[in-house]
Amino acid sequence: MRHSLVFSCRGAVRTAALALSCVLALSACNGGSGDAQAKSADEKKPEAVPVEVAKAERRAVAASYTGTAPLEPLGEAQVVAKTSGVALSVLVEEGDVVRAGQTLVRLDSSRAQLQAAQTSAQMSKLQNQYARSKQLAEQKLVSAADNDQIRYDLENARATNRLANLELSYANVKAPISGVIASRAIKTGNFVQINTPIFRIVDISQLEAVLNVPERELATLKAGLPVQLQVDAMPGKTFTGVVDRVAPVVDSGSGTFRVIAAFDSDGVLQPGMFGRISIAYDQRADALVVPRVALLDGETSPAVFVVRDGKASRVPVTLGYMDGEWAEVREGLNLGDQVVVAGKTAVRDGSVVQVLADPKAAAQLAAGKPVKATSESQQ
Repeated sequence: MRHSLVFSCRGAVRTAALALSCVLALSACNGGSGDAQAKSADEKKPEAVPVEVAKAERRAVAASYTGTAPLEPLGEAQVVAKTSGVALSVLVEEGDVVRAGQTLVRLDSSRAQLQAAQTSAQMSKLQNQYARSKQLAEQKLVSAADNDQIRYDLENARATNRLANLELSYANVKAPISGVIASRAIKTGNFVQINTPIFRIVDISQLEAVLNVPERELATLKAGLPVQLQVDAMPGKTFTGVVDRVAPVVDSGSGTFRVIAAFDSDGVLQPGMFGRISIAYDQRADALVVPRVALLDGETSPAVFVVRDGKASRVPVTLGYMDGEWAEVREGLNLGDQVVVAGKTAVRDGSVVQVLADPKAAAQLAAGKPVKATSESQQ
């Protein structure tokens, strides 16, 4: 009886221990499954994309046409010698300002002077002969034919004398236009051949830039419109000018027409400088704008990413004028909307985003460098 009771107690203990082990094992299994599920849920949660934003704001914008063109002088002339001779004196140097008609070079004119004197003497002789012949013709002592011959010889001598004097005047080489001596090809003592270029004069009192503009702008660009000019030689400085004239004929080959803008040189601008030109033809004083970099690249129609409730939404927009770094938005946005301006290449419609408030981090993002997204999200 005693042995039966002992074995019965031992069986009950074993049964209880086995049941406790099962409970502990089941509890351990349940706990491990819960941690794994939580970890899996964290892994599936999308990571926020760091972006930089800007607000849609109101400001004045201008509609303009921009282009590039070199500056050209208002007038330019190659000074050539109209006769041959030795340069006795060169009166100007490069950079000198000259006026039209001013003597630039004096050539040796000895031969021309002799020819002028010879033709003058011949002309004087024939003048006297014609005077006597005229008197004799009135007295019927000389035939009309002989009198006419002497008159003809006199007129011929006069023409020859004028030609000799003209050749003599060519010994003084004069400026055909007013301007600045841009180049000089002779020195004192050089022998100058006829029709040889010896100076180049440019009129820089006004400079021009010629733009070849697409024909779609023909109705908007008119004479008198204001023009702004920037040149590479003077970065950060802007010069003002005006549209001087517009050629109304469109070139059939290129589909463009010529627009000529004029600028006062003021002794600063020089011919040959390469300029970036902007012609403003309309303005809006209170336009809704966003930075131009907010526009999505490669889109068939213009759109931007707008940050709302921590997510980026692709919003189609209707654009107006483009003014430098600003783009006018006619439809699609409201004042104060936050648009993505940096980091948009990693953003998709509906992406969770984290707005960077740190300017340094925003600059790194714009430069394409990795950024630790530690800033707080903004709506």
